Amino acid sequence: MIKVGIVGLGFMGMVHYLSYAKVRGVKVVALCERDEKKRAGDWRGIQGNFGPPGERTDLAGVTAYAEVDDLLADPQVEVVDITLPPALHADVACRALQAGKHVFCEKPLAMRLADCDRIRRAAHKADRRLLVGHVLPYFPEYAWALKEASSGKHGRLLGGSFKRVISDPAWLANYWSAEIIGGPLLDLHVHDAHFIRMLFGRPVSLFTSGRTRNGLPEFWNTQFIYEAGGPTVHAVSGTINQPGRPFQHGFELQFERATLVFDFAVLGKEAAYLCPPTVIPTSGAAKQVKLSGGDPMHAFQAELRDAMRAISTDSEASALEPQLARDAIELCHLQAKSLAAGKPVKLSS
Repeated sequence: MIKVGIVGLGFMGMVHYLSYAKVRGVKVVALCERDEKKRAGDWRGIQGNFGPPGERTDLAGVTAYAEVDDLLADPQVEVVDITLPPALHADVACRALQAGKHVFCEKPLAMRLADCDRIRRAAHKADRRLLVGHVLPYFPEYAWALKEASSGKHGRLLGGSFKRVISDPAWLANYWSAEIIGGPLLDLHVHDAHFIRMLFGRPVSLFTSGRTRNGLPEFWNTQFIYEAGGPTVHAVSGTINQPGRPFQHGFELQFERATLVFDFAVLGKEAAYLCPPTVIPTSGAAKQVKLSGGDPMHAFQAELRDAMRAISTDSEASALEPQLARDAIELCHLQAKSLAAGKPVKLSS
């Protein structure tokens, strides 16, 4: 039985807590949260853009701490799951690793590239596992894309276009703070930056154009540029000011012998495919693909199941490894740099 302590009880902390209950061989034994009502199990004030609403929760058998150091000193806790605001990830992750705990850190790994590297060094020094919660590869459409790409049955992957747009999340405090959350670049697009890195590797340069808000990218387009003959990769992401479409994401992946597409949106309170997952072959009719596990909570359960498997068996969880998470942050910061400069920027070798 792997024993987990969760640090931070906002929306994502609640999602992780509920998801662990569905993962065999794992038990949440401790929580850390400054809010006294949340420590007592009153989660009615927690809200997000999917999943069940916060409610009164029975925390019998779970030790609730107000201070991180008290949770880190708990000998029961083997894995520290960090769901704090991103600006706090680096320090808490390093302290947890130094305390001899394995760490599962919700994305983004850190706000700054230097802090990503600092956490990775701390994990290496402590000889503990560090895994990063990039859940997108566990969503059925993206898991399908990865499986199709790795199979090789459609030939070489030629390129892809990615979309991820939300309405302004007014319910989320400090969203437009560069020091605390980082806006849609580090909160939203980091999903696709990570997925692009998984599928295509690191580009040699990129070019971003768009608009800003509070000095942060608000809505933008990016061309990821690879070596001559390499893939053609593009992404659009950001926020819009109209609440009637709170969420949309999708992709189009071009292979030598097929194109894979899907587009999903929430319009008002209705969630639906604008284009269901579809394979468009070189010859013959397009074919829709039936995928299971459409509830977003299932993706988080699969992610945490994979993370706990990797920790318990000391094996790889390819989508959750810290190098990919670090590279996703690098891509995000370079997009902000390109947007500000109005010209392409190169990645370091």
